[in-house]
Order: sequence, then C-alpha cells, then structure tokens
Amino acid sequence: IQELVDCSTIVNYGCNGGFVDRAYDFVIQNGGLNTENGYPYKAVQGFCDYGNLLFRAASISNFHYVSPNSERELKKAVARQPVSIYVEAGPYWQFYSKGVFKGPCGTALNHAIAIVGYGEDDTGTKYWIGKNSWSSWWGDDGYIFLERNIEAKEGRCGLAMEPMYPVV
Repeated sequence: IQELVDCSTIVNYGCNGGFVDRAYDFVIQNGGLNTENGYPYKAVQGFCDYGNLLFRAASISNFHYVSPNSERELKKAVARQPVSIYVEAGPYWQFYSKGVFKGPCGTALNHAIAIVGYGEDDTGTKYWIGKNSWSSWWGDDGYIFLERNIEAKEGRCGLAMEPMYPVV
C-alpha cells in the first residue's frame, strides 16, 4: 500500500486519501504492485521509489463495479472475492470497538474498506465483515461488523452505493 501512497499521487492524495478505482487504474497501468517487503509501509507519504517499481508481485487486469444500491448484488460479489466499498466513517464509526455496527451514520462517503465476508450473530442480526486500514488497534482487531439487509437501499453507512472489485 505504501507504493500507492507514494506513487499514485497524480490521481490520488497519498496519506490524505484517494479513490479505489483510481488505485486500481494505477495498478493496471503500472503492471502491478510490489510486495510489502519490497515496498514496506511507513504510515507517511514519501517520494516514489522508482527502483522498487521494477519488481511486480501482484497485478490485476481490470476492475468491475457491483450494481449500486443492492445488498443482494453485493452479497453475490462478496461470495466470490473481497469487494472494495466506500462508507461514511463519522465519529461513531471511528470509535467502533465490537458488535454489529448499526450507526448512526449517513451516506456522505469519505472512507474505503474491504468487505471480506458476511454472517449472522446469535440474535439473528445479519452483518457484513469489513476490513479497515487503520491497524489492528481499531475496531475488532481491525475489522468492523456492519449491519446487513437494512431498509435503506444504500446500505448501512452507504456501503452499497459504490462497490467494486479487481479482476486478476
């Protein structure tokens, strides 16, 4: 991820954020990404190390958007692979620690995570399993469990509004 932070600055903003589809475009245009060992994460934006761009450990050929505002279509996609989503990560989100997150939150999308699975708790509440990028100290060891199948078509915190996934 440090490679994206340092080198994908024309269309993204380093440590100040960016867009998943633009990151996917960068990976496609540059023939892939280096390994974590080859381009280690530093948690600060630096200058692009072009020497480290010569080795490519993983690449993608394309990416696809999931039908927006459909948790049903999102579930189909997540059954095949992790899916990148945007959410509104407000104050309640930022202080999440455990359990199924039911908000409050809106749909002013300002943060990206990966949905890596789904499930149902002992009370019958359905949830999405989200992997955040804020380290394992945040949430439930770096994960959040977001309420699934809510009435709003956008999903909890807007998670169903702009889902997408890479094609290897």
